[in-house]
Amino acid sequence: MPLAAHFQPARTAARGTVVWLHGFLGDQREWQAVAAACVDHDHLFIDLPGHGGSAHLSAVDFAHVNEQLITTLNSYNILDYWLVGYSLGGRIAMFHATQGDTPRLRGLVVEGGHPGLPDVNARDARLAADKRWAQRFHDEPMETVLNVWYRQPVFATLTDAQREALITLRARNKPAALATMLEATSLGRQPPLYARLAQLPVPFHYLCGERDAKFRALAVTLNASLHLITGAGHNAHRENPAAVACCLNAILRP
Repeated sequence: MPLAAHFQPARTAARGTVVWLHGFLGDQREWQAVAAACVDHDHLFIDLPGHGGSAHLSAVDFAHVNEQLITTLNSYNILDYWLVGYSLGGRIAMFHATQGDTPRLRGLVVEGGHPGLPDVNARDARLAADKRWAQRFHDEPMETVLNVWYRQPVFATLTDAQREALITLRARNKPAALATMLEATSLGRQPPLYARLAQLPVPFHYLCGERDAKFRALAVTLNASLHLITGAGHNAHRENPAAVACCLNAILRP
């Protein structure tokens, strides 16, 4: 079954389609402010399983999400596309691009996405941690869990106002659906993708907020073109959407 999605045609003659994948807790609206400045392409905004219009859909692992993504692309007859993903969406985008069955993929853009944990013990620890988070989504009020979620070190650059805005926005999600998706796509279940990413036959660009120390360090280990977004942390496209849009236009236009 295809995922919920919204197709938006280009304002001019289209140079292919940009397929946008949001992060955990987001939905298809996540990228729309940035996409509005990318006028030379059609856009397909997708709701990942457990989120937005796909809240009723679940996935068991990365391969299952990839199948759902391919079904969605086929349902819209997407024949030529760039894949852009943030955080969880970036991890799914990298998985998709490395599966060897993407003849229509023109390029890959990832913002703040993890390529995978090479160490099996680290993967086990991460899966256990994500299971604890999933249980909290089941057991506690949504606002309480989100307040703790957005105080994790990776979100340290958020101001109090930005954190409150995100909590208000994300509280509309369905906790049980989120918990299922969190476990299914835990970083602990993601295969490390370094070797396959190094052999991609298409351009690979990595966007990172200049204040996102963790993902800046990860980015330099990848065979990707790194683009630092000024004045931003992990959630760069929300903290500096104009800079991200400018960067994407430079990537997509050649």
